[in-house]
Amino acid sequence: MSTDSGHTFQVDLRGLVDLLSHHLYSSPKVYLRELMQNAVDAITARRQLDASAPARITIRTGVGGGIQVEDSGVGLTEADVHTFLATIGRSSKRAEDGGLDLSAARQDFIGQFGIGLLACFVVADEITVVSRSARDAGAQAVEWRGRSDGTYQIKTLPPGTVAQPGTVVTLVPRGDGSEWLQAGRVLRLARHFGSLLRYDVEVVDKFGDVAKVNDTPAVWDRPYGSPLARREALAGYAKSVFDFTPLDTVDLDIPLVGLKGVAFVLPTPVHPTKRSGHRVHLKGMLLSDQAQELVPDWAFFVSCVVDTTGLRPTASREALYEDETLAAVREAIGERIREWLVGLAASDLALLRRFIDVHHLAVKALARYDDRLLALLLPWLPFETTDGNVSLDEFARAHPVVLVTQTVEEFRQVAPIAASAGLGVVNGGYVYDRELVQRLPEIRPGVTVADLDPETVSAHLDTVDPAAELAAAAFLARARAVCDKFDTDVALRSFQPVGVPAMLVDNREARHERRRAELSADADELWAGILGSLGSTAPRAQLIVNHLNPLIRKIADIGDAALSETAIEALYGQALLLSRRPLRPADHALLNRSFIGLLEFAAHAASGNAGPGSQSADAQGDI
Repeated sequence: MSTDSGHTFQVDLRGLVDLLSHHLYSSPKVYLRELMQNAVDAITARRQLDASAPARITIRTGVGGGIQVEDSGVGLTEADVHTFLATIGRSSKRAEDGGLDLSAARQDFIGQFGIGLLACFVVADEITVVSRSARDAGAQAVEWRGRSDGTYQIKTLPPGTVAQPGTVVTLVPRGDGSEWLQAGRVLRLARHFGSLLRYDVEVVDKFGDVAKVNDTPAVWDRPYGSPLARREALAGYAKSVFDFTPLDTVDLDIPLVGLKGVAFVLPTPVHPTKRSGHRVHLKGMLLSDQAQELVPDWAFFVSCVVDTTGLRPTASREALYEDETLAAVREAIGERIREWLVGLAASDLALLRRFIDVHHLAVKALARYDDRLLALLLPWLPFETTDGNVSLDEFARAHPVVLVTQTVEEFRQVAPIAASAGLGVVNGGYVYDRELVQRLPEIRPGVTVADLDPETVSAHLDTVDPAAELAAAAFLARARAVCDKFDTDVALRSFQPVGVPAMLVDNREARHERRRAELSADADELWAGILGSLGSTAPRAQLIVNHLNPLIRKIADIGDAALSETAIEALYGQALLLSRRPLRPADHALLNRSFIGLLEFAAHAASGNAGPGSQSADAQGDI
């Protein structure tokens, strides 16, 4: 005879549901994961009693507007129901004496029954559980019906009502939860969470159509007829999961934590600050598809899919708990990726070249801390140099003294002149490059690395014959007067290439002082005073005029003072553009003024009139 009794949860159910939906879980969709976890744990418990017991999970949609999840697991007695739902968080794993074995449960089970079931109230107004225990052949089935108002009822069902051990959970949706129980979404969620579950899982819609959820074993654990067939299968899996075809794959196997899976090498560059999200399955159930903490920061060029039994989840079971075990796994995965790179260098240079072409930034990040990889991959890593984009190893063979700039701007200033002077300069302005160049002597003894400042380049330029400099004295005096307004000195030198009429160089101290002066001019009285007190005497920028350039010789012979000054301003502006440093408003005005001035002189010359007078020149300053 059946019995029916009413009870109240020993928790504030409404508060618990609010906690679960707004603070613990990221989305209501986890309700299905919790139901599937309970089903998997129940089957695992039954298999420990009977290794030949059936193992299946069936999810039915369109059942009274809700869903039904049936498993062939160990089932529950009435006492179990009271224990696992009145005391939230208990596990249904039993010790040999019939008591609870919580420590073993944590190793063999995914979740905790009570919280897992109550989490369904996030989308359901009523939950019904019908279960028959497999531990006692004569046990009667029991029905548990819980409501979102915090009450539940337990009913013992007549013998024969439920033919086989197992559990059926039925959800009746709440008003705002029905969308999560629709047939299409349920199937997508089941495949999202349960694609690697070891037991058969299927979804049956209201028309009786059956859709398989999982396809076991995992793609990396299946037998294949050839290595090529395996590579193609893994590539197809990556395409379906991540929507890209990998450049290569790296097998991951860490027995200590029961971790197996694959790291897929991205086929396109990715910014180092944009870390990939990795899919982590815990005992087959998806824990997270955004587990960035799984791999080292430098391995941003891979996306991983793994299944593990030994890593610890957070309370929400949506991320990995950061502990010593996870740190050890992260290091082990990093070492496996290093081994893959070493293997490429030894056996597949074509693939290595393709990888470095795409992910040289990642390799440089790793090589900073790994001497073995630095020595191994140095011949392949590209750097921007005065010899073009070449490997650092090749560049060092041509230049025993390697000069490195601190910024891209410095390199842009000096590269053409340094190349003509035979200097070997590496652009150290890109991330990691300067640090790697400075480590070059450790790998290649006999090579010297030194910092380069633009002033170093000017010291390598040829001086001009004193007679030639004396002949250009009037021009140089006028040029110094014009450039003094820009806080710049002028020097006459001979250098290649001849086509460069002038070069503007300044050192870091000069740039710092110029920036301080700009900020001081724009600041209020208080900050202007503070910035003014920080001022110092720094070397000024220098406009180096190329005596070999034919245009310079023509400008030096101009007798018209106004035209000469305009030409010198244009010369300074052109050198300013070649330096590629940021232009200030005053620089833009200079370029505009000199350009318009030269056009006016050209127009007057074409008409046969004298050049523009001082009045016209003054007007140009307002343009």
